[in-house]
Amino acid sequence: MTENQKDSAENNSDVNPDDESTDINRDLPLEDTLDEGKNLNDDNVSDDLKSTISNTDARLEQLEREHETLKNQYVRIAADFENFRKRQSRDQDDLKIQLICKSLSAILPIVDNFERARQQLKPESEEAQTLHRSYQGLYKQLVDVLKQQGVAPMRVVGQKFDPNLHEAVLREPNDEYHEDINIEELQRGYHLDGKVLRHALVKVSMGPGPESNSQIKEEKDKVEGEEAPDKNLSESQ
Repeated sequence: MTENQKDSAENNSDVNPDDESTDINRDLPLEDTLDEGKNLNDDNVSDDLKSTISNTDARLEQLEREHETLKNQYVRIAADFENFRKRQSRDQDDLKIQLICKSLSAILPIVDNFERARQQLKPESEEAQTLHRSYQGLYKQLVDVLKQQGVAPMRVVGQKFDPNLHEAVLREPNDEYHEDINIEELQRGYHLDGKVLRHALVKVSMGPGPESNSQIKEEKDKVEGEEAPDKNLSESQ
C-alpha cells in the first residue's frame, strides 16, 4: 500500500457514517421553527387587524354622533333664521302700515274741514257758486286719493256702540233708539283695509227717559183698568 492510499484510508476512517442523517435531522427543527414563526406572525396580523377594525368602528360611531349633532344644530339654525326672516317681514309690514296710518291721519282733519264747509256754506251769487264748485272739486279729488289708499268711512248711526270702533262723547235718553245705540255722528271714523284708522266720535242713546217710562206705565195701567170690569163681569155671569 502506498503512502497516498494510507492517507486516503485514514481520511475515510475519520468520516462518520451517520453524518448525513445528522444533517437531515438538523434541517427538521428549522422547518418547524419557520412554521411556528409563521403562525405567530399570522396571530399578530390577526390581532392588529381586529384592533384596526375596532378602532375604525369606534371612530365611525363618533363621526356619526358628530354628524347627527351638526345636523340638529343646522336644523335649529335654519328654523331660527326662518322665524327671524318672517318676524322681520312682519315688522316691516307693520312699520309700513304705521307710517301710512300716520300720514293719512294727518290728512283726515282737512277732510273734516271740507265736510263742515259743505254743510255751512250756501253760495248765492254766481261768483260764490263758482268758488264753491272749485273747492268741491278739490274735495272730491282728495276723497278719491283716500279711496285708492284703502280708506273708507264708517257708518255708525243706528249701529250698536262698539268701543273698538266708536268713542262715546255724549249719552242721552232717546225714545227712538234703544240703549247703547249710536244716535248721532259727531266726527266721522275711518277704516284702512279693515283696520281702524280713526275712531268715530258718537252720541249714544240711553234708551227711553224716566218721563217716557212713567208715561208708558200710566198707559199700561190705564189699559189694564179698562180691561178689569169686563173680566169681573164675565166672572159674575
